[in-house]
Amino acid sequence: MTFRFVHAADIHLDSPLRSLALRDPDLAELVGNATRHAFVRIIDLCLAEKVDALLIAGDLYDGDQSSMKTARFLAEQLRRLDQAGIDTFIIRGNHDAMSRITKELVLPDSVKVFGGRAEALELPGPAGRVPIVVHGLSFAQPHAPDSLLGKYRPPVEGAVNIGMLHTSLAGTPGHDLYAPCSLADLRATGFRYWALGHIHKRAIVDDACMIAVPGMPQGRDINEAGSKSVSLVAVGDDRSISIEERVTSVAQFERVTVDATGMEDWRELVSGVARALEATRSAIDSAHLVARLQVVGATPLAWRIRRDMDLLKTEADDRAAAIGSCWVEKLEISCQPPTLPGETRGDPLIDLHRLIEEQILGSDAFTATLAGMAEEIRGQLPQECRDVLGADEDAFRERVARLARDGAETVVARLQAAGEGG
Repeated sequence: MTFRFVHAADIHLDSPLRSLALRDPDLAELVGNATRHAFVRIIDLCLAEKVDALLIAGDLYDGDQSSMKTARFLAEQLRRLDQAGIDTFIIRGNHDAMSRITKELVLPDSVKVFGGRAEALELPGPAGRVPIVVHGLSFAQPHAPDSLLGKYRPPVEGAVNIGMLHTSLAGTPGHDLYAPCSLADLRATGFRYWALGHIHKRAIVDDACMIAVPGMPQGRDINEAGSKSVSLVAVGDDRSISIEERVTSVAQFERVTVDATGMEDWRELVSGVARALEATRSAIDSAHLVARLQVVGATPLAWRIRRDMDLLKTEADDRAAAIGSCWVEKLEISCQPPTLPGETRGDPLIDLHRLIEEQILGSDAFTATLAGMAEEIRGQLPQECRDVLGADEDAFRERVARLARDGAETVVARLQAAGEGG
């Protein structure tokens, strides 16, 4: 008599790629299709577990999605649930509030897309099962600066009330609020379970009112690293609730660190890269590893690594291909040559390196000039590529500062190679 459902959110079907597509078309194809593959895995999970319902708590799409290919894909997948007698409940969030598909596409009768006015639906079930009521409310517009809780209908007495809400909760510094509310506000509604969306990191608050954020089912870049999942939820006859995490991500982004401390031989470095990739690949749950390699430590190879970063990236790609289902998305260098006795002064390159770090990179004049140049470049980029330099002011300044440091290191590395006749 248990009522079981899958709780998912923030699927972002066919989310457009930006910088990744410019760097590696094959990897971009994998990641670009990953949201669809993750959605298929969600449908497969519902069928395999023979659940009663699928709840999607907002941002099924990434924007004003109007692709008929996407519409057909969605309809085909939801029809699989319909044929199995599984209901689907969908609310729209900030990304898909204006989506034509969920507003105009004719979906199976078993699919309920909540509108801009709150509804409470009591679900039919076998005799003796605890009554289940699903409450939902969609964003009418992409922005919802005020709490929406006051618009929900009161809980139905004697039933297990499940609320669906797309919300930023109390918010995160530097980010806009979306239907803001506190945990206390959610508890005060008297609902038994809140199926939330919008926040991409999984979180569960388990008490008299269970408040659940499933996270997103598929990451799209390195800032969404780690395995991604949905929740398989069971409501018992005694109104108890249990949750299982089920991994759905097809491509898993991870930062992989290679410690090059003390390494003097290039082959040793490449072997270290291969070991780090193999260890991470064997540890993850997803079908593919998408790695951002970070080479760190004090090594005599430091300037050669930076000078020949393209060669090291090629070596890393080759090792990743040999491992299988493993990709290197980007290479980052944070290593430096060891400081030996007697080298602290008198070596022109070391002195130049110190001068750049201590007197130039941190100066107000250099920072202002660099920011102005970066702003001019950003203004000439296509709109969809401008976040490459950071989505907000703090991220922009950090990104520009990092580019300056990397550039300075590259200059010194090339000067060293020239001095060695390289």
